[in-house]
Amino acid sequence: MEMSLKSTEGSRLEAVKRLATEAGAAHLANEARALSDRVRDGLFYVACVGQFKRGKSTLLNALVGHTVLPVGIVPVTAVVTVVRYGERLYARVRFAAGGWQEIGTNELARYVTEDENPENRAGVVAVEVFVPSRLLASGMCLVDTPGIGSVFAGNTEATRSFVPHVDAALVVLGADPPISADELALVKEIAKQCSEVLFVFNKADKLTQRELSDADKFTRRVIKERANIDGLRLFYVSATERLAGQGPPRGWPELMDALDTLARRSGSDLVRAAEQRGLALLADRLSRHLDEQRGALLRPVEESERRVQALRSCVAEAERALSDLGHLFTAEQERLARIWSDRQEAFLKRAKPAARAELAEAIRAVEERRGPSLREKAIQLADEISRKWLDAWRAEAQPAAEALYVEAMRRFADLANGFLTRLASADPAMAGLARTVEPETGFTFRSRIYYTSLMTLTMRSPAEWFLDLVRSRERQLRVLDRQVGEYLETLICANSNRIVSDFDDRVTESRRSFQSKIRSALAEVATSAEIALAKAKECRSQGSQAVQQEVVRINTLGDRLRALGLTGKEAH
Repeated sequence: MEMSLKSTEGSRLEAVKRLATEAGAAHLANEARALSDRVRDGLFYVACVGQFKRGKSTLLNALVGHTVLPVGIVPVTAVVTVVRYGERLYARVRFAAGGWQEIGTNELARYVTEDENPENRAGVVAVEVFVPSRLLASGMCLVDTPGIGSVFAGNTEATRSFVPHVDAALVVLGADPPISADELALVKEIAKQCSEVLFVFNKADKLTQRELSDADKFTRRVIKERANIDGLRLFYVSATERLAGQGPPRGWPELMDALDTLARRSGSDLVRAAEQRGLALLADRLSRHLDEQRGALLRPVEESERRVQALRSCVAEAERALSDLGHLFTAEQERLARIWSDRQEAFLKRAKPAARAELAEAIRAVEERRGPSLREKAIQLADEISRKWLDAWRAEAQPAAEALYVEAMRRFADLANGFLTRLASADPAMAGLARTVEPETGFTFRSRIYYTSLMTLTMRSPAEWFLDLVRSRERQLRVLDRQVGEYLETLICANSNRIVSDFDDRVTESRRSFQSKIRSALAEVATSAEIALAKAKECRSQGSQAVQQEVVRINTLGDRLRALGLTGKEAH
């Protein structure tokens, strides 16, 4: 029975590939061919996803036992990279122009890193690395994805666009925070199509046992409540330790066993599910392609030209409308800024006196009797206390900030969708326009906050250094209460301003991303119509009989596509 199902899917995939070729949809035919090759080779994709700088590339290097993927201290991975089994170690790159080019693994950085290929300016569309790893021998492909939420918006988009191809996932988490809003949204998206989702807490060597326990409780609770995933498998590891062959094994043996079991027991099921999912997506896109081609042939050229012109006008009008909506959202953003400013003021009113009292008590508990070392310890304590208060407020303010942002975006989405609905209903030419854009469920971009230490404020003159030596302990404590206490307040004020500015920056960037979605929805329809019109004109130049024959041909292709049972879309 399983063989029969596999044979059926394979024949339907070949049929879709032929139909796409006959329909002139070369890009769809190429995607069908790639899916067919993947199914033939029994490959399934386990995507390594997560916020940037979680150590995903290092983790994959450790899993396959070879340091092949570039790593670094800045956002590195810019292009989705597939690591698959090979009898020898090498890599290959495919560009938008087509064709594979074999390269050495030492050349990968030129094509997949943000530093050497910023925002994928080289036009790389696929990268594969072949590794003689036992873990990959059964068909498992580990996929290194660009980190979501980095300063490079294209990286996040590259990862999200790969989600439909994901068969299973390794979600790599960390300590700051254990799981972000961006990661949670991605987990929910992946979980809709994948039953196999493993969670890996990397860099576990950097945290104490208490911190790991707190992170574990927080992560399990949030994922259960927000993503409806219960009993998640969470492995605590240090990929850096594994690569170096140092440190305790932690959760590494259990992670390797889970991946090995996934390959042995679920690999064939994941390949079959990938084929079915890919078939459905290809069929739906091909159906829309045929509809557009047929419509351009059946309508008078003048009407199609008016339609294309109308769609171009739609795009222009959308730009103007987005500008108008932008003014409205700017007002929303200013309202959010006022709310955050009020909350910051309340925080400072509460935090500054309490933090100073905490500092004074901590300084008096220091063992050093007096002198420069006591001052240095006091400054260190001020840094620690300020961070503790700031982290606590940030953890408290973040959910509230996101809730306010989501509320604002929902109003913005209502306005945008009202515009799209009016536009699509105004004229039959606009019928293909998207009617709705989903509101955001959280910040699209992660925090880039870092705290300033303002160390220049702690510099002392030679005279002050001498006074620290000769003052009594009690006298120096009073001086430190005043001087370092003022430094502590300045730290808290300055860095709370950074937190508020970070929230505002994330709203701005998330808003731009949301507006881009609306523009893309409009532009895609216009571009498709222009291509269909050009082909229809070419056909009409050959006479009415040629047009009739082409309509019949397209109808036949549509009938053949529906006969495959892959789409419920009815042809006109």
